[in-house]
Amino acid sequence: MMSEISRNGVSSTGQPGRIGIGLELDDIHMKILEVLRENGRISVAALAERVGISRANAYTRFEALRADGAIKGFTAEIDHVRAGLGITALIFVTVRQQMWKQFRAELARMPEVEYCAITTGQHDAMIQVRVADVAAVHSMVTDRLANIPAVKATETVFILDEVLKRPYVLPSDGRQAGQARRSSRPAQEAQGDVPLGKMRFVGAAEGRAALKKDD
Repeated sequence: MMSEISRNGVSSTGQPGRIGIGLELDDIHMKILEVLRENGRISVAALAERVGISRANAYTRFEALRADGAIKGFTAEIDHVRAGLGITALIFVTVRQQMWKQFRAELARMPEVEYCAITTGQHDAMIQVRVADVAAVHSMVTDRLANIPAVKATETVFILDEVLKRPYVLPSDGRQAGQARRSSRPAQEAQGDVPLGKMRFVGAAEGRAALKKDD
């Protein structure tokens, strides 16, 4: 079933994405993921209408995306402030290299941790936590993280405002942004705007005439 879908779904860009057990993501798959990003509870009928395919095709493709692992699951998005978690902080951790296993095990026992990633640079890991107040962050860093033998050092940064947060990004986002920039460029240049990184030279006579008009 999935191999048939992959053969029938040929990407117009000629560069399909391969995931999971080999499903090729074409433009229709990407459009489905775009629609689901806006509304994960949309009905199959509405999804088919938005994408411009039949209901049976939409259902088959949706189930293929789930079976192949492109869609891992669905979850609710909450307002953390309303839920009583008004403070968000990033904790950068330097880990003793021979003790990563202990660090991971201790971190898994901390319910405040929303996200953790191993990073390059000055520190080894970045932890994002959501808690009720600043005191809770201080207690976590000084009483709990500092007492883990695997933790060598920490640096804490408080998030003042979450400016942008997307559920996920897709390769098609970049292509659409590029097309939008290309389509808007002729209009900008026609209006006399100077594209970023370019210079426009004005003749001396023209410049003097413009100054006289201002006077």
